[in-house]
Amino acid sequence: MRYALVTGGSRGIGRAVCIRLSTMGFHIIVNCKSDRDEALQTLAMINRKGGEGELLMFDVSDPVAVDDAISKWNEKHSDEFIEVLVNNAGLRRDGLMVWMENDDWHDVVSTNLDGFFFVTRAVLGRMIEKRQGRIINITSLAGLKGIPGQVNYSAAKAAVDGATKALAQEIGSRNITVNAVAPGYITTEMIKDLDEKELKKIIPLNRFGLPEEVAEVVGFLASEDSSYVTGEVISVNGGLPVQ
Repeated sequence: MRYALVTGGSRGIGRAVCIRLSTMGFHIIVNCKSDRDEALQTLAMINRKGGEGELLMFDVSDPVAVDDAISKWNEKHSDEFIEVLVNNAGLRRDGLMVWMENDDWHDVVSTNLDGFFFVTRAVLGRMIEKRQGRIINITSLAGLKGIPGQVNYSAAKAAVDGATKALAQEIGSRNITVNAVAPGYITTEMIKDLDEKELKKIIPLNRFGLPEEVAEVVGFLASEDSSYVTGEVISVNGGLPVQ
């Protein structure tokens, strides 16, 4: 059995990634913080497509909860390991920096950046031991070019992009690749408050993307076909310039 852990797998891009990886033969560990019903719906969709999975609930921003959940999973699977990790869990709390509350800064950075660190650290030991693994971080257009009103989110995602490149160099000799996928405007609940009609005007392909289109790139990075790709940040944004 080959295992893939997807954080924030209860909906949106995370759900699409779970389904895509399940079609590749992975047993999917669906993580969520609290939305159990939606996570169970993801599992049901995996099952309907002939795949298998399980639910693993924890808060990615809580290092004790992360270590406890991964340690218990490892104890139950002493001869197996999480081969693919997709750090997808994310949080947005937009607002101009001059009025941004401390909690809005810390909560966004904690989920998007600290969550990457805590979960990756927890699974990395087994990957190094097995000399095999794929780490795929879902970042954002915001981290590449910055988006006004999203200083907290842009900062956190840019930091994960940098960490992706550094970690790829640390563990490349262990046959573990580390890459990031940076979506632009993707039709999910996270961006339901944005003005799609106006934003489409600045997108060369003149539309928002679909979660499944992001999931296809993640699927490639999780496959053997990407074995010589590491330390990259791949944009999926319909042609928006990132500089």
